[in-house]
Amino acid sequence: MLWTCLHFPDLPLGVFARGEARERATVVSSVSHRPDVIAANGAAKRRGIVPGLSIAAALALDAELSIHLRDERAEAAALESIALWAGQWTPTISIDPPACVLAEISGCLNYFGGFDRLHQQIDRGLAQLGFSAVVATAPTALAASLFARAGQAIAIEPGADLARRLAALPVALLDHAQAALDTLSGIGAHTLGDVLALPRDGVARRFGQGLLDEIDRARGTLPDARLLFVAPERYQGQIELPSPVEETEALLFAIKRLVTELAGFLQGRGAGVTRLRCDLMHEDERPTSIVFGLAATRRIEHILHVLRERLAREQLPDRVEAIRLVSEEIAPLAAKEGDFFAAANKDSEAGAQLIERLRARLGEDAVRALALHADHRPELATQSTAMIALPRSTTAGDRSPLPLRPLWLMAAPRPLGADPASTPLQLLSGPERIETGWWDGGDIGRDYFVGCGTRGEELWLYRDRGGQWFVHGIFA
Repeated sequence: MLWTCLHFPDLPLGVFARGEARERATVVSSVSHRPDVIAANGAAKRRGIVPGLSIAAALALDAELSIHLRDERAEAAALESIALWAGQWTPTISIDPPACVLAEISGCLNYFGGFDRLHQQIDRGLAQLGFSAVVATAPTALAASLFARAGQAIAIEPGADLARRLAALPVALLDHAQAALDTLSGIGAHTLGDVLALPRDGVARRFGQGLLDEIDRARGTLPDARLLFVAPERYQGQIELPSPVEETEALLFAIKRLVTELAGFLQGRGAGVTRLRCDLMHEDERPTSIVFGLAATRRIEHILHVLRERLAREQLPDRVEAIRLVSEEIAPLAAKEGDFFAAANKDSEAGAQLIERLRARLGEDAVRALALHADHRPELATQSTAMIALPRSTTAGDRSPLPLRPLWLMAAPRPLGADPASTPLQLLSGPERIETGWWDGGDIGRDYFVGCGTRGEELWLYRDRGGQWFVHGIFA
């Protein structure tokens, strides 16, 4: 097996900072009567504000410092969102609180082009999510976690000298060593190797068998059972904004983080989203909900384009403090064929996405299409409907023979005023009799012809039961 651990040392800060496009001095404070700095971003550290400093001293160094109280629930939710996103590479994922996500990757290396390419994809994806992580890989889950928490972004493949690498790690990383750190330090046992050099029976009696078992699990000599993460049926992600936002355009940076998470979830499911909801959370108003349908897709760019157009039409009742994205409906996304065989509908996806963007910009009912209606009367044979997607193209073998109809049908037939025989009009084909509509009071009886006008245009003419001639349409 081969486990990759994603360790997020600045997770308390990341849950707040990932929604902000520009970096400003920001810290996370402990929740106590004398709070101190738990985490600080780069801008704060450049002002001399570091973890462990009191909040009062930090404000003395920067009076405009942005301060957030630590939110452990948000941190736990962030780990679940990262695990959901990582499901695009492997289904074997485990959350290792308080700041790690583990993924077993040995079964997917060939599919993603090998170890190096997979790690590059993970690094790029984490940057798009807005999180900074130490990524370490080892043959056991606990070893990968220890290396990552030690800040060592290394990769140890099966068969490598894992035991030697582990021996150099600080014993303070082990959970079972926390209660005995002073004693271990007093006898000179500062690393895992130092503990293993001691008599095992003596270590077990004095510090408990759990300490030795933890080291053995890291080395792979004992099994390391992990509770696997089970992905929910639908995606739901939320970002708390660092400061309230009044303009919808400023929300897109944070929304892109959520859409990236959504795309990872859909990739792992082999699905595309068909109905999406974006909730803009306000302090004193009900959430502004934007709900729209899509042709099944997981393309980040397209989802963002549609959201941008929908946001541009919204009038916000109050400032936005948080954003929530929910995939209300998803559908399996069929694999695409390669270029070896030509696809008859290769442009259908691009066409559907164009329609979705137009509907998002102009309104759900602004983009219309003509649909056939079961009525022989030409003026009732088509109806205007909301256009959801481009119609499926057909081959010559799929088309049934239909009577010739003009592209432009007049809103109302125009009297010709004379018999075509007494005018320069020339009848080219016909008659085609249409006699219908007796059941609803719209009874018609017409003989249709195709004629050629004086300027060469082709007209669709008919003669009614009274012998009067009318022009009903013009052929393109």
